[in-house]
Amino acid sequence: MSKCKNCNVEILDDSQICPLCHSVLEEGEEGHNTYPDAWIPTRRLKFVTNIIFFLVLLGSVAAGYLNYIWYQGKLWSLIAIAGLWYLFLIFRLDILSNNGYRTKIIATTLSGILYVILIDWIVGFHGWSVNYVLPAGIMLLDAGIVLLMIINSRNWQSYLMFQLFGIVCSLIPLLLIALHIVTHPGLSELAFGISVFLFLGTLIIGDRRARLELKRRFHVR
Repeated sequence: MSKCKNCNVEILDDSQICPLCHSVLEEGEEGHNTYPDAWIPTRRLKFVTNIIFFLVLLGSVAAGYLNYIWYQGKLWSLIAIAGLWYLFLIFRLDILSNNGYRTKIIATTLSGILYVILIDWIVGFHGWSVNYVLPAGIMLLDAGIVLLMIINSRNWQSYLMFQLFGIVCSLIPLLLIALHIVTHPGLSELAFGISVFLFLGTLIIGDRRARLELKRRFHVR
């Protein structure tokens, strides 16, 4: 227990500075903390994160080394390394990060698609990642938007920008079609159509509320 000369109050815990005037307290009897230490869970979580980071780094080095000494024409270690870092990204982003759930959904989905494309490229690039996985991931994103709009029906208009982002993503497969990288365009065209009609449907059905949301987002008067 300590005492402040200026405020003439007694401090029950082990503080060394007065919480009122911030002056140094007189030493007294040993007190006890009346408030829980909020930093303990944070320190523990950071400790666990550092352990996982070290294990991922160790696994990446081990995979690269094994691929080097037993190289048979395939860089299979890149699949393992990218997979480890993808899992670490999910852990950091979805569990530890304070980012909004929309950012988490977008980052997790897009990084997962890129990981699958990397696998396809390493095994010889047969095109299944861009022909099927990429548009399927975009349609999954659209389905997630619809589900979130249903759950958060009172604030459905806030997902219009999310839908515009889906349209931008759906343009990527169309670009790959033009570059003759996508050889089966049906699913890519379907993904683009779903993204566009989802946005148009929300805009038409939402009417004035949807238009006001777009004006607010783009700062249009």
